[in-house]
Amino acid sequence: MTIAGSDPGGGAGLQADLKTFAAHGVYGFSVITAVIAQNSARVARIEPVGATMVTDQIATLAAERRPDALKTGALANAAVVRAVAQAIREFKLPAPVVDPVLIASGGARLLDDAGEHALRSLLLPLARVVTPNIPEAEVLTGVTIDGAAAMRAAARALRRLGARAVVIKGGHPLSGADRHPGVDRRRLVDLLFDGRAFTECVTTRIAGGGAHGTGCAFSAAIAAGLARGDDLEAAVRNAQAFVARAMRARFTLGGGNGRALLDHCPRGHRR
Repeated sequence: MTIAGSDPGGGAGLQADLKTFAAHGVYGFSVITAVIAQNSARVARIEPVGATMVTDQIATLAAERRPDALKTGALANAAVVRAVAQAIREFKLPAPVVDPVLIASGGARLLDDAGEHALRSLLLPLARVVTPNIPEAEVLTGVTIDGAAAMRAAARALRRLGARAVVIKGGHPLSGADRHPGVDRRRLVDLLFDGRAFTECVTTRIAGGGAHGTGCAFSAAIAAGLARGDDLEAAVRNAQAFVARAMRARFTLGGGNGRALLDHCPRGHRR
């Protein structure tokens, strides 16, 4: 199950989650939290779904079949965060993969300040794993991530907020990256911390700029792996490889004025 906002362009949000689930051979439920007018270049408008409606969607699906895994994406506001956290407890849903979507790549705010507080206090303590990028981890922890030691400190801080595990994604540049000439920018490191040990999941950075919806695909692929019975490290490594394949096959639509879009089912991908 994905609990997330809608991207009518299909590059991110619950549409991207469902594509990722299908690529991994799992069936996807979807609960919509916000109707978002956006394309790969910008967010034009956000209309949150009422918290009661979010609860009713979850309850109706769970009454038929509880999902084997769960992920959350954009949650819009504090009322929706509270409704989701309450539903997870009430309907005994799996501990979620929490993608803490705070700000769109174009700069639009996707979770208000009160919602950010509710996410920290109500949803992170329920999380099987939380998957922030570097800017999101900095906002949630107050730690400036300017190197490997700071990334580990932020992971520890997120674990103290209650998440059972943390993956800080390494796709964004470090804060003050220009002050780190010795950093090998050809390597991309996603850091997994399970409360006991740190595991660096390393891949080669793909040249040519980023793409729209990578965080959604990554967290959805982790959820799909967990649904299939993978342990967390295997699910994270598979998610990293899946996003890399989708990035290599990325493309643009229309006049090409927006960001590249992932190919969620690149040729040769089989699960």
